[in-house]
Amino acid sequence: MDLPRPHERPTAFDRMLTPVHRWIWSDTDRRVQKLLRFGETETDGGRDILRAAEVTSDPLLRRLYLEHAIDEFRHGVLFRHRAAELLRASQTGSNTGFQGDWLAPGGHGLDDLQVDGESDQNMLAFLHLSEKAAASRFSVYRDVMQHDLPTRAIFEEILHDETFHMNYTLTQLARVEPRLHKRHLWRARLSRLWKSYLRLATGIAAVLGSILLTIQYFVLLPPFAWLAKRAARREHFGWTKVAPGRNDSLDRQY
Repeated sequence: MDLPRPHERPTAFDRMLTPVHRWIWSDTDRRVQKLLRFGETETDGGRDILRAAEVTSDPLLRRLYLEHAIDEFRHGVLFRHRAAELLRASQTGSNTGFQGDWLAPGGHGLDDLQVDGESDQNMLAFLHLSEKAAASRFSVYRDVMQHDLPTRAIFEEILHDETFHMNYTLTQLARVEPRLHKRHLWRARLSRLWKSYLRLATGIAAVLGSILLTIQYFVLLPPFAWLAKRAARREHFGWTKVAPGRNDSLDRQY
């Protein structure tokens, strides 16, 4: 059994992307957009976990889910309030530049898990891995936020909650499924890996599509434009004289 750890270290992938995260978070406009997305994701996750508390038959899980949902709603408020503060302090309007969400999605959630149709075991496994991934990314975000101490403090505060969520979900999974809890974790890992692949493939496809459209615009469009201008120069200006045979009696339809 994987023992709960007091603090989740960033994964090697998240550490490798530290320069990218530092560049993304260095811009105030991008920071506002990321925080707003985090706030929305945390709130949506809180609603899903609240629904999980309603459908579970385990009294202990119901209480833990309610505490977890309250934390998620509070995280959403913290992110939105900080985004509003940065937006008020910014001298320019927020723009929608490169966000890098397909490299590391903002916040975390239940990966579109259908809460009503899932068992407690699957719910706990997905929650554990989601909280573990969020703790890894938030650790990196906190470390690169040296230039924005209030935002860094928010990530530091949320990290404590994420660590608790990560640990309690693993402990409860081992309690409700003592023999097969590792199998549920591996199934959840494979599902997250597949969704990560789809997210990465979608991002790469979007980049390649933009490159191909740019190439078409600068390589294929100019010849057609030149041919169109050449054809236009051959056209006569003004009215064109109609042949006499065209002015016969109109005793038929055509």
